[in-house]
Amino acid sequence: MPILSMNGDFIIGGIFAIHYYTNSGENTYTRLPPRLKCSGSMDFRQLRFARAMEFTIHEINNRTDLLPAITLGYQIYDSCSDVQMAIKIALQCENGLDPIFNDTGSCSKSAAATVPAVVGDSTSSTSIIMARMLGPFGIPQVSHSSACACLSDKNQFPAFFRTVPSDHHQAAALAKMVKYFGWTWIGAVRSDTDYGNYGMAAFLKAAQEEGICVEYSEAYYRTQPRSKLERVANVIRASTARVVVAVAHPGDMKLIFEELAWQPLPPIQWIGSEAWFTHPDFLRFNICSGALGFGVPRSIIPSFREFLLDLSPEQVSKSPLLTEFWESSFSCSLKGRTGVRERDGSEDIRALQNPYTDTSQLRITNLVYKATYAIAHALHGVICNERPCDKTIKFTPWQIHNQLKRVNFTTYNGYQVNFDSNGDPEAVYELINLQFTKDGILDFVTVGYYDTSKPKGQEFKVTSAVRWFGRRTEVPVSVCSESCPPGTRKAVQKGRPVCCFDCIPCAEGEISNKTDSVDCVRCSPEFWPNTKQDSCFPKLVEFLSWDDTLAIILTVFSITGAFVAVCVTAVFYKHRASPIVRANNSELSFLLLFSLTLCFLCSLTFIGRPSEWSCMLRHTAFGITFVLCISCVLGKTIVVLMAFRATLPGSNVMKWFGPPQQRLSVLAFTLIQVFICVLWLKISPPFPFRNLKHYKEKVIFECGLGSAVGFWAVLGYIGCLAFLCFILAFLARKLPDNFNEAKFITFSMLIFCAVWITFIPAYVSSPGKFTVAVEIFAILASSFGLIVCIFVPKCFIIVFRPEHNTKKHVMGKVPSKAL
Repeated sequence: MPILSMNGDFIIGGIFAIHYYTNSGENTYTRLPPRLKCSGSMDFRQLRFARAMEFTIHEINNRTDLLPAITLGYQIYDSCSDVQMAIKIALQCENGLDPIFNDTGSCSKSAAATVPAVVGDSTSSTSIIMARMLGPFGIPQVSHSSACACLSDKNQFPAFFRTVPSDHHQAAALAKMVKYFGWTWIGAVRSDTDYGNYGMAAFLKAAQEEGICVEYSEAYYRTQPRSKLERVANVIRASTARVVVAVAHPGDMKLIFEELAWQPLPPIQWIGSEAWFTHPDFLRFNICSGALGFGVPRSIIPSFREFLLDLSPEQVSKSPLLTEFWESSFSCSLKGRTGVRERDGSEDIRALQNPYTDTSQLRITNLVYKATYAIAHALHGVICNERPCDKTIKFTPWQIHNQLKRVNFTTYNGYQVNFDSNGDPEAVYELINLQFTKDGILDFVTVGYYDTSKPKGQEFKVTSAVRWFGRRTEVPVSVCSESCPPGTRKAVQKGRPVCCFDCIPCAEGEISNKTDSVDCVRCSPEFWPNTKQDSCFPKLVEFLSWDDTLAIILTVFSITGAFVAVCVTAVFYKHRASPIVRANNSELSFLLLFSLTLCFLCSLTFIGRPSEWSCMLRHTAFGITFVLCISCVLGKTIVVLMAFRATLPGSNVMKWFGPPQQRLSVLAFTLIQVFICVLWLKISPPFPFRNLKHYKEKVIFECGLGSAVGFWAVLGYIGCLAFLCFILAFLARKLPDNFNEAKFITFSMLIFCAVWITFIPAYVSSPGKFTVAVEIFAILASSFGLIVCIFVPKCFIIVFRPEHNTKKHVMGKVPSKAL
């Protein structure tokens, strides 16, 4: 039987879960079950929804522009949030039968018309079963709060419509909100119903796409054993997640909160779904302080509050439902039941404060209002379509169904009503925060919104300050692992969700410049990470620059060597007629001093920033000047040997190695080196390049050899000449002259060869600018060895022992001390 009803030309059905629990007698296969009866406490909020439908129909009946001269009636049922009761109501809506069961098993029929459309039900599970039963008959069902995304499937539920957004959108909104506040480690609680299971599945999918991990997902339904409730509460208490997303019915959440209140609970940030979050019953739980959730937009329905309060005891006593409400609200009896206080006339419904009289948060109530109006507009489109309304016209529920698809109107209180191809409205939610008022009580405060009509990426926005648990202003933290700072990367812990990770420092040469980087990025070859490894900076470019201390020291020695060579040249030139200068082949001596000066100066080409020209110049200048130098030494050595043999009786070898031949030999030896250098420069010349391999943290700017064969050919040719000179000088070291130049050439060549033999491993193994420094050192050392061994003894005699600078002394005819 309907709990509220009114006759009319057309009867609209209404289904609301006004009571929570159902009891049924014993079911058998031989008898029909006794009448289902609801028991348990009444949900005053659901009663308000039912009366909102009643109010809306009265408002429509008073209008002249919508269904004029037509009176709508209603039959409102209590589904008790129970599937069995929903089946019974669906059967009544389909065939107009009100089965009355009695002990004899007979069935009578009450006069009831088939309804053209139904408003409800309040829960997804009962709406699903009703939609499966009403759909084949085309009876449209417009729900005000059944949000399960599964109901959008028109193949299964062709006649289902709703004014509440699908949970598909709420799941996306919840995931975006959790992501917005930086929570990546959450717990999940749901009702073990179609609404909870489908809604949580949609949320978990959206959360995974946003990179959010779920530590646990627990389900509970209010009829399950208490042990299951205790287990859910213990899981919440023991978890490390400080954010819990709850997609549940109000009755289930109420029991969970009551269980959690028994023992201390760490601060939990609750995230609520629309079904329970805006229920006023939860304002009494302090653990909900700071909670966030979504709700349909708050609205105002003119005159609705007056309609709700327009109840007198006489009117109430005519309705069992309103009688129960009155007696429950005022703890009195209208019918004089024993053990209950009898009504004394002091009951004032206007002073009553409960969810029935609270019209400050008309959210779902407005959806009932819209759903009822949608059916009225569809009915108007069928019986009054551009003609006077005809109450006698025959139509089928499918016509109402088809008309509902096209409805598009604005309600009296300014809300647009229409449905998409799935029978869903546009999704608009308010982001609500439970905050303490100045009076110290919790209240609903709108702090943002989620609107699918906004451009992509702008659907979710926080517009006001959020207050968290304990009135804190800082955002709570709920992560499995702390964020990895720049310079590290995330490494997922084995066997745990991706949100649980260790922070691993980036490998050498790699950086991460963002928090929670999955991978480190290698710096480009000419860049290197800073100490924090969060950015790349250009590598230090190293070369032997002029302001380098080592370069300054080498420059000083180079210039000093050149200056010594010039000074020796000056001494020799001044004393060019003296026996010691003439005896040492003055022409080759001056050429040797000139080449030594060039050797000292060519070392300067190795200092400074390498360029294309400096790279070609430094190696070729070094190779040619050293060959010129060694050629002169070799010429002097050969002259000494030839001169000794010329003193033997009958020898005329000197005519074969006179001054012309000496010049030609020096020129020939030098031209060979020039040819090697030209060939080197032509085929693959030295070039400046940045050596990125030797050092990781800096770039060596150096001269590449171009052709290694060319470089070693130049050095090899110098080495061959030096070795030949050493051998010849060694053979002439004991010639019987008082001043034996061959002995000094031997020493100089010994030093020269030792330096360059040592140079090879030192050159190969020296890093960076020290490679150049080793090469300069080898040039200077060998040059100093030549000038000291060959010219210093002569200069010593010329300057400090002029008495020895005589022909007799040079020819060894006057005894003298060994020099």
